Amino acid sequence: MNGQKITAKESGPCVLSIDTAHPREPLGDLFGIFFEDINHAADGGLYAELVQNRSFEFAPVDNPQYHPLYAWEKAEDGAGACLEIETERPFHPNSPHYLSLRAEGSGRAGIRNLGFGDGIFLKEGENYRFACYAAVPTGEACPLFLRVEEDGGADCGAAAELTVSGKEWKKYELLLTARRTVTAGRLALTVPGGKGLLLDYVSLFPEKTFRGRKNGLRADIAQLLADMKPKFMRFPGGCLVHDGSLNPEDRDSMYRWKNTLGEPENRPARRSNWGYNQTLGLGYYEYFQFCEDIGAKPLPVLPGGYDPHHQRITPLDEMGPWIRDALDLIEFANGGTDTEWGAYRAKLGHPAPFGLEYLGVGNEEVGDVFFERYALIHRAVREKYPEIKLINTASPFAAGTEYERGWKSALENGSDLIDEHYYMAPEWFLANHHRYDDFPKNGPKVFLGEYASWGNTWYNALVEASYMTALERNAASVGLACYAPMLANASYVNWRPDMIWFDNRRAYGTANYYVQKLFMNHQGSRRLEISAENCGVVRSTAPEYRGRIRLEGYETKSRFEDVSVRNLDTGETRFFGSFLTEAGEHAWLESTEEGAEHESWENYEISLKACELEGWKGFQILFGWRDEDNYLAATFGGWQNLDLFLHRQIGGKGCDLTEGWFQAEPGRVYDLKLRVQDRRISVTIDGNEYLSVTER
Repeated sequence: MNGQKITAKESGPCVLSIDTAHPREPLGDLFGIFFEDINHAADGGLYAELVQNRSFEFAPVDNPQYHPLYAWEKAEDGAGACLEIETERPFHPNSPHYLSLRAEGSGRAGIRNLGFGDGIFLKEGENYRFACYAAVPTGEACPLFLRVEEDGGADCGAAAELTVSGKEWKKYELLLTARRTVTAGRLALTVPGGKGLLLDYVSLFPEKTFRGRKNGLRADIAQLLADMKPKFMRFPGGCLVHDGSLNPEDRDSMYRWKNTLGEPENRPARRSNWGYNQTLGLGYYEYFQFCEDIGAKPLPVLPGGYDPHHQRITPLDEMGPWIRDALDLIEFANGGTDTEWGAYRAKLGHPAPFGLEYLGVGNEEVGDVFFERYALIHRAVREKYPEIKLINTASPFAAGTEYERGWKSALENGSDLIDEHYYMAPEWFLANHHRYDDFPKNGPKVFLGEYASWGNTWYNALVEASYMTALERNAASVGLACYAPMLANASYVNWRPDMIWFDNRRAYGTANYYVQKLFMNHQGSRRLEISAENCGVVRSTAPEYRGRIRLEGYETKSRFEDVSVRNLDTGETRFFGSFLTEAGEHAWLESTEEGAEHESWENYEISLKACELEGWKGFQILFGWRDEDNYLAATFGGWQNLDLFLHRQIGGKGCDLTEGWFQAEPGRVYDLKLRVQDRRISVTIDGNEYLSVTER
């Protein structure tokens, strides 16, 4: 896996023969896109709302730094601003917090929104839709002055005035026109001294959204996606789907699609597991509309009644609502207007069906708990909607016990596809170019729902292009594929790399984007057989395992005893005694024997006894160590002390080679052996081989 070598023929031209007379498997909907609200991909991104925390619903459950006035500040011009967040009489129960604003003294005072990132971007000559809900507790008329300011308070030339009257909540709307371009604006709302009002749902949208839709999408980002011509669009995640409470009414609930429908001001705010707030303004209706606009088939993903992040489990006899959510979503997308959810779709403005064909259940799931629940949803959907293609999940790993558990479930249930995810170093993609060559041609097809090669360089893009040709070549066993993540706001980065980067005024595609666009714009309908003569052969260089060896507790205090390394080629053994490591410390295996050269051995076995003394995870054996960017590791008690990983780091980029269930018990002594021989790495625990992998 360390690299590639091309063995070229010395004579004759390279000849490629393409058989156009005998088309092979159809490519179908092979290449698409995946949207997850990570890196502020929705609010502050594709969703065109310019006001951050528009409904004063930000809370510490979203992010410890959040509060109801996050992204707001006082705006004072002569008068003093008195601001209070109240909950006694909200305009809608889903938006319980609102602002009580009063100006004390002469002049004006109020509140100012900072927008996302650098601030609010307005373009000269363009219109912007302002909206808010307001009421006056006294019932008297109260002027409300609006203007967009630069940081520091200078007027940007986009201003207006409206009059709020009456004790009851009303929605106020008007159009602002930008007199000049502003790149770091603030939206100020002020009232005269001695006046006050109640305020909620303060919104500012560009009139020029994608396709001009109200509550629409940011035109430049949406156009980049439309230009790709994707065959499908996966939505809304990702871990976002299943990380949350089981109760759809909870503030930190899982992503429940019914919460995302209706007027945007009436949708409940929800925690994002990526550390911020979701307005749900870009919901399922907007998603289906966008898919229709760009000619992509929708591929929604629903939770399956299980949160693996916090071990929240729906009892099997209480799975009815989760099953109903799946059936209702299909009815919402495809049902006639004489059905409950088809009628609701028509009420929203779309009487024609959206033509849903695919449905995913779960994301990177692990453990029998999920797959028992998947089977219930699968069976119910299959009985009522046999035409829907159901997608199972194969864990977050490219191999190992949980990966195999997902495939077992897909085969037993007759899933149409199974969702594989992996993020690896470029070298892994090159070495695994033939990964799917031997996959079964019948049964569930692979949906490569998330993949990337850890970088936005041209080389990463070229490697991914090479891998995409392998996906095309294996169209008989690979049905769908999409790069991830798709979008990143440069001011709010959760994950790298990403396909499209943007700030408040610009968006651009990376080299990875243009590779994906190239394949989607020119996807053929069927695979053609090719053969090559005198073109050379690309071979992976053999992986190397020589290097230093290091022991450490994985966020724990650990003891290692009877440590030795045996050369499997010569039988020579080096002994290293015992080590005690505090959390964050490590111990190198340094031999004092003259002539000891275990660091140059290629085939060897590391033996030791390990015990976790303090902490909640386990321990690590690092081997084949060249430097901080190049090594292998066996991690016992990874993630939430639930896994054993075999991992390779190449040039600072990681590859999880395989995985198995393992939980380190404090105080228990484990007899461990790690064996490396002829590309095969194996781990033995207490005399039993626990897992192994053969590197390509």
